[in-house]
Amino acid sequence: QGKQKKARKYAVMKRMISLRDQRIKEKERAKAPVKKKEDPSAIKEREVPQHPSCLFFQYNTQLGPPYHILVDTNFINFSIKAKLDLVQSMMDCLYAKCIPCITDCVMGEIEKLGQKYRVALRIAKDPRFERLPCMHKGTYADDCLVQRVTQHKCYIVATVDKELKRRIRKIPGVPIMYISRHRYNIERMPDDYGAPRF
Repeated sequence: QGKQKKARKYAVMKRMISLRDQRIKEKERAKAPVKKKEDPSAIKEREVPQHPSCLFFQYNTQLGPPYHILVDTNFINFSIKAKLDLVQSMMDCLYAKCIPCITDCVMGEIEKLGQKYRVALRIAKDPRFERLPCMHKGTYADDCLVQRVTQHKCYIVATVDKELKRRIRKIPGVPIMYISRHRYNIERMPDDYGAPRF
């Protein structure tokens, strides 16, 4: 009879001795972390995010014409698909002057999409669009837009992305513009603004 083959274990690591092990010399042994005793009389600090004073009930009173609208990459692509002129449709929706704003991240994302989305790139480079410079690394536009509207509550966010909408709904006082039934609609704005609800 042959020798029984022993199944070789993969990714088996060599056990390392802990630096706190009793077998290590006293001098080389790592010291156990000393727990600080909590002072019961010390004032406990809790940081509670302050809601801006511009929020009246659930609506933002700071928003007024001309509206500054942060545009997302997919919003431009879906507008082209629905054959909507961005600036004109925004004005039809809000009945006021609208300034579409495009961040460097969104611009970078559209440029990365390549030749297939050259129409979107041409629209994004429209002189009516306001360019917002980004100071952070990388071109992940969703994080950039969320961070921007958290700091400054003076924008409306135009997006079709469900995930981004979900994140922005958690920020009070930031309306969302989206596309439905071949027109722009807006949520979280008083009823006297915006396209009529169906």
